[in-house]
Amino acid sequence: MKRILITGASRGIGRAIARKLASPEVTLLLHGRDTVALAETCKAVEPHCATVVKLIHDLATERGVANLIAQVGNDPLDVLVNNAGIAVVKPFREITLEEWKQTIGVNVTAPFLLMQHFAGQMPPGSSVVNILSVAAKTAFANWSAYCMSKFALEGLSQSVRAELREHCIRVINIYPAATNTEIWDDVAGDWPRDKMISPEQVAEAVAYALARPSDVAVENITLSNAAGNL
Repeated sequence: MKRILITGASRGIGRAIARKLASPEVTLLLHGRDTVALAETCKAVEPHCATVVKLIHDLATERGVANLIAQVGNDPLDVLVNNAGIAVVKPFREITLEEWKQTIGVNVTAPFLLMQHFAGQMPPGSSVVNILSVAAKTAFANWSAYCMSKFALEGLSQSVRAELREHCIRVINIYPAATNTEIWDDVAGDWPRDKMISPEQVAEAVAYALARPSDVAVENITLSNAAGNL
């Protein structure tokens, strides 16, 4: 029985990944902060997998991460998907210190602590999947906190990958361009949703990489609309 932990599974990309990876041979451990939305995700996948465990914790705090780890328990994970993320979109001079710290907490510190804890228990052939962004490699005006966090997670992921290779644990980095999720509901401006990729397309990429033979590593996947990024 495979155990898969997905953070940020309440909606969007996380929910799509949960739906894609659900199977009768899988226990899904699904994290989120929105209890109602997470319950909807769980309801959608429960008929298709062995067991679903709800993990409701705030990953912006070390205590929240510690509580999640405690609830997951000591049984090894086969897949860890670091998907949870937040985006503060405003001119850098307007970003508050609290917003800055929260962005680092959710987007960088939480993946670090989860990889640090679970990697030592993961068997050879298991995988860590980090959902990054094209913003991990390209800077965008008014997205400084978000870009900072994704650049940081990129460096962390590359280094962790180098360390885990000898243990035959794959680190798979996914770099989606603008994805049509609810995150855009709170971003000022008229964004062309029809030019964005879908959460399901990101989930397909994750499933493809995980389905390769355990001795094959598809390490970096960039996804964007064929017409170009926004």
